[in-house]
Amino acid sequence: MIRLSPIRLIDQNNEQVGVVETAEAQRMAREAGLDLVEIQADARPPVCKIMDYGKYKYDLSKKEQKSRAASKGSEMKEVRLGRSMKIDPHDVQIRVDQARKFLFDGHKVMIVQRYRGREMMHKRLGEERLREIVNMLSDVSKVEVPPRTSGRQVTLILAPDRVKIEAIKRKQAREADQAKKAAAAANPTPDEAPDETPEVAPDVTPEAESPAEAEASTSEKS
Repeated sequence: MIRLSPIRLIDQNNEQVGVVETAEAQRMAREAGLDLVEIQADARPPVCKIMDYGKYKYDLSKKEQKSRAASKGSEMKEVRLGRSMKIDPHDVQIRVDQARKFLFDGHKVMIVQRYRGREMMHKRLGEERLREIVNMLSDVSKVEVPPRTSGRQVTLILAPDRVKIEAIKRKQAREADQAKKAAAAANPTPDEAPDETPEVAPDVTPEAESPAEAEASTSEKS
Protein backbone atom coordinates (compact mmCIF):
# COMPACT_ATOMS: atom_id res chain seq x y z
CA MET A 1 0.00 0.00 0.00
CA ILE A 2 1.31 3.43 -0.97
CA ARG A 3 0.99 5.71 2.07
CA LEU A 4 2.58 8.93 0.83
CA SER A 5 1.10 11.51 -1.51
CA PRO A 6 1.97 12.98 -3.92
CA ILE A 7 4.11 10.57 -5.93
CA ARG A 8 6.23 10.76 -9.06
CA LEU A 9 4.38 8.66 -11.67
CA ILE A 10 5.58 6.61 -14.63
CA ASP A 11 2.79 5.28 -16.82
CA GLN A 12 2.40 1.86 -18.47
CA ASN A 13 4.19 3.13 -21.58
CA ASN A 14 7.28 3.97 -19.49
CA GLU A 15 6.65 7.70 -19.92
CA GLN A 16 7.15 10.25 -17.13
CA VAL A 17 3.77 11.65 -16.08
CA GLY A 18 5.21 13.81 -13.32
CA VAL A 19 4.17 14.46 -9.73
CA VAL A 20 0.51 13.60 -9.07
CA GLU A 21 -1.65 12.75 -6.09
CA THR A 22 -1.67 9.09 -5.15
CA ALA A 23 -5.46 8.84 -5.51
CA GLU A 24 -5.25 10.19 -9.06
CA ALA A 25 -2.49 7.71 -9.95
CA GLN A 26 -4.57 4.84 -8.54
CA ARG A 27 -7.56 5.97 -10.63
CA MET A 28 -5.39 5.98 -13.79
CA ALA A 29 -4.12 2.47 -12.99
CA ARG A 30 -7.68 1.15 -12.49
CA GLU A 31 -8.81 2.65 -15.80
CA ALA A 32 -5.90 0.92 -17.55
CA GLY A 33 -6.75 -2.38 -15.83
CA LEU A 34 -3.30 -2.44 -14.21
CA ASP A 35 -1.66 -1.88 -10.82
CA LEU A 36 0.14 1.05 -9.21
CA VAL A 37 3.50 -0.23 -7.95
CA GLU A 38 6.00 1.66 -5.79
CA ILE A 39 9.43 1.06 -7.35
CA GLN A 40 11.57 3.61 -5.44
CA ALA A 41 10.21 3.98 -1.93
CA ASP A 42 13.25 5.93 -0.62
CA ALA A 43 12.89 8.76 -3.16
CA ARG A 44 10.96 11.93 -2.28
CA PRO A 45 8.40 11.95 -3.67
CA PRO A 46 8.39 8.14 -4.04
CA VAL A 47 8.47 6.83 -7.59
CA CYS A 48 5.54 4.65 -8.69
CA LYS A 49 4.72 2.97 -11.95
CA ILE A 50 1.53 1.71 -13.58
CA MET A 51 2.13 -1.91 -14.55
CA ASP A 52 0.93 -5.50 -14.42
CA TYR A 53 2.20 -6.43 -10.95
CA GLY A 54 1.86 -10.20 -11.52
CA LYS A 55 3.97 -10.02 -14.69
CA TYR A 56 6.46 -7.76 -12.91
CA LYS A 57 6.94 -10.30 -10.10
CA TYR A 58 7.27 -13.14 -12.63
CA ASP A 59 9.93 -11.29 -14.64
CA LEU A 60 11.76 -10.41 -11.43
CA SER A 61 11.83 -14.05 -10.31
CA LYS A 62 13.14 -15.16 -13.72
CA LYS A 63 15.96 -12.61 -13.51
CA GLU A 64 16.87 -13.87 -10.03
CA GLN A 65 16.91 -17.46 -11.27
CA LYS A 66 19.21 -16.53 -14.15
CA SER A 67 21.47 -14.65 -11.77
CA ARG A 68 21.70 -17.67 -9.43
CA ALA A 69 22.33 -20.00 -12.37
CA ALA A 70 25.11 -17.76 -13.67
CA SER A 71 26.82 -17.57 -10.27
CA LYS A 72 26.50 -21.33 -9.86
CA GLY A 73 27.62 -22.03 -13.43
CA SER A 74 31.03 -20.43 -12.88
CA GLU A 75 32.65 -22.30 -9.99
CA MET A 76 36.23 -22.72 -8.86
CA LYS A 77 37.37 -26.28 -9.59
CA GLU A 78 40.48 -27.70 -7.95
CA VAL A 79 42.83 -30.09 -9.74
CA ARG A 80 45.58 -31.65 -7.60
CA LEU A 81 48.80 -32.97 -9.09
CA GLY A 82 49.21 -35.80 -6.60
CA ARG A 83 50.65 -35.64 -3.09
CA SER A 84 54.20 -34.86 -4.17
CA MET A 85 56.35 -33.95 -7.17
CA LYS A 86 56.70 -37.66 -7.95
CA ILE A 87 53.79 -37.95 -10.37
CA ASP A 88 53.91 -39.82 -13.66
CA PRO A 89 53.68 -37.64 -16.84
CA HIS A 90 50.68 -39.71 -17.93
CA ASP A 91 48.89 -38.81 -14.69
CA VAL A 92 49.77 -35.14 -15.23
CA GLN A 93 48.15 -35.34 -18.68
CA ILE A 94 45.01 -36.82 -17.14
CA ARG A 95 44.80 -33.83 -14.76
CA VAL A 96 45.39 -31.41 -17.64
CA ASP A 97 42.56 -33.01 -19.64
CA GLN A 98 40.31 -32.73 -16.59
CA ALA A 99 41.21 -29.04 -16.21
CA ARG A 100 40.53 -28.49 -19.93
CA LYS A 101 37.02 -29.90 -19.54
CA PHE A 102 36.32 -27.62 -16.57
CA LEU A 103 37.57 -24.59 -18.49
CA PHE A 104 35.55 -25.55 -21.57
CA ASP A 105 32.44 -25.66 -19.36
CA GLY A 106 33.13 -22.12 -18.14
CA HIS A 107 34.70 -22.86 -14.73
CA LYS A 108 37.85 -21.40 -13.23
CA VAL A 109 40.49 -23.95 -12.26
CA MET A 110 42.97 -23.95 -9.38
CA ILE A 111 45.86 -26.32 -10.04
CA VAL A 112 47.72 -27.45 -6.91
CA GLN A 113 51.19 -28.98 -6.76
CA ARG A 114 52.14 -30.28 -3.30
CA TYR A 115 55.66 -30.79 -1.95
CA ARG A 116 56.71 -33.64 0.27
CA GLY A 117 59.73 -33.86 2.56
CA ARG A 118 62.88 -32.52 0.94
CA GLU A 119 61.00 -31.52 -2.19
CA MET A 120 60.63 -28.12 -0.52
CA MET A 121 64.27 -27.55 -1.44
CA HIS A 122 63.30 -27.76 -5.12
CA LYS A 123 60.21 -25.56 -5.24
CA ARG A 124 61.43 -24.25 -8.59
CA LEU A 125 60.54 -27.61 -10.17
CA GLY A 126 56.91 -27.30 -9.08
CA GLU A 127 56.64 -23.79 -10.48
CA GLU A 128 58.15 -24.96 -13.77
CA ARG A 129 55.58 -27.76 -13.97
CA LEU A 130 52.75 -25.28 -13.50
CA ARG A 131 54.18 -23.03 -16.21
CA GLU A 132 54.22 -26.04 -18.54
CA ILE A 133 50.55 -26.62 -17.75
CA VAL A 134 49.82 -22.97 -18.55
CA ASN A 135 51.28 -23.54 -22.02
CA MET A 136 49.33 -26.79 -22.46
CA LEU A 137 46.05 -25.03 -21.68
CA SER A 138 46.79 -21.71 -23.38
CA ASP A 139 44.33 -22.49 -26.20
CA VAL A 140 41.34 -22.38 -23.80
CA SER A 141 42.49 -20.34 -20.79
CA LYS A 142 44.29 -17.32 -19.45
CA VAL A 143 46.24 -16.93 -16.22
CA GLU A 144 44.22 -15.20 -13.52
CA VAL A 145 46.70 -15.81 -10.67
CA PRO A 146 50.27 -16.88 -11.56
CA PRO A 147 52.03 -19.68 -9.64
CA ARG A 148 52.31 -18.84 -5.94
CA THR A 149 53.93 -20.82 -3.16
CA SER A 150 52.11 -21.15 0.14
CA GLY A 151 53.47 -23.52 2.73
CA ARG A 152 54.08 -26.93 1.18
CA GLN A 153 52.24 -26.28 -2.06
CA VAL A 154 52.26 -24.05 -5.11
CA THR A 155 49.00 -23.01 -6.77
CA LEU A 156 47.91 -21.55 -10.08
CA ILE A 157 44.50 -20.20 -11.08
CA LEU A 158 43.32 -20.30 -14.69
CA ALA A 159 40.19 -18.66 -16.07
CA PRO A 160 38.41 -19.73 -19.27
CA ASP A 161 39.25 -17.66 -22.35
CA ARG A 162 35.72 -17.37 -23.70
CA VAL A 163 36.74 -15.96 -27.09
CA LYS A 164 39.07 -18.88 -27.81
CA ILE A 165 36.58 -21.43 -26.49
CA GLU A 166 33.76 -20.07 -28.67
CA ALA A 167 36.08 -20.22 -31.71
CA ILE A 168 36.85 -23.88 -30.93
CA LYS A 169 33.15 -24.68 -30.53
CA ARG A 170 32.35 -23.07 -33.90
CA LYS A 171 35.14 -25.03 -35.56
CA GLN A 172 33.91 -28.29 -34.03
CA ALA A 173 30.37 -27.54 -35.21
CA ARG A 174 31.60 -26.92 -38.77
CA GLU A 175 33.66 -30.12 -38.77
CA ALA A 176 30.70 -32.13 -37.45
CA ASP A 177 28.46 -30.67 -40.15
CA GLN A 178 31.01 -31.48 -42.87
CA ALA A 179 31.40 -35.03 -41.57
CA LYS A 180 27.63 -35.47 -41.58
CA LYS A 181 27.39 -34.25 -45.17
CA ALA A 182 30.26 -36.53 -46.24
CA ALA A 183 28.58 -39.54 -44.60
CA ALA A 184 25.30 -38.70 -46.32
CA ALA A 185 27.04 -38.47 -49.69
CA ALA A 186 28.80 -41.81 -49.16
CA ASN A 187 25.59 -43.56 -48.08
CA PRO A 188 22.70 -42.05 -50.04
CA THR A 189 19.16 -42.97 -49.15
CA PRO A 190 17.17 -45.21 -51.55
CA ASP A 191 15.40 -42.15 -52.95
CA GLU A 192 18.72 -40.43 -53.68
CA ALA A 193 20.61 -43.49 -54.96
CA PRO A 194 21.22 -43.60 -58.74
CA ASP A 195 19.10 -46.03 -60.78
CA GLU A 196 21.44 -48.90 -61.64
CA THR A 197 18.78 -51.17 -63.20
CA PRO A 198 20.29 -52.56 -66.43
CA GLU A 199 18.57 -51.51 -69.59
CA VAL A 200 16.77 -54.31 -71.42
CA ALA A 201 16.74 -54.23 -75.19
CA PRO A 202 13.23 -54.24 -76.64
CA ASP A 203 11.99 -57.64 -77.83
CA VAL A 204 11.73 -57.21 -81.60
CA THR A 205 10.03 -60.27 -83.08
CA PRO A 206 9.91 -60.39 -86.92
CA GLU A 207 6.40 -60.25 -88.20
CA ALA A 208 5.14 -63.28 -90.10
CA GLU A 209 4.85 -62.81 -93.90
CA SER A 210 1.44 -62.87 -95.44
CA PRO A 211 0.72 -65.60 -98.13
CA ALA A 212 0.95 -63.01 -100.89
CA GLU A 213 4.34 -61.70 -99.66
CA ALA A 214 5.62 -65.25 -99.32
CA GLU A 215 4.59 -66.13 -102.95
CA ALA A 216 6.18 -62.91 -104.25
CA SER A 217 9.39 -63.70 -102.39
CA THR A 218 9.46 -67.21 -103.87
CA SER A 219 8.96 -65.88 -107.42
CA GLU A 220 11.87 -63.44 -107.01
CA LYS A 221 14.19 -66.22 -105.86
CA SER A 222 13.32 -68.40 -108.83
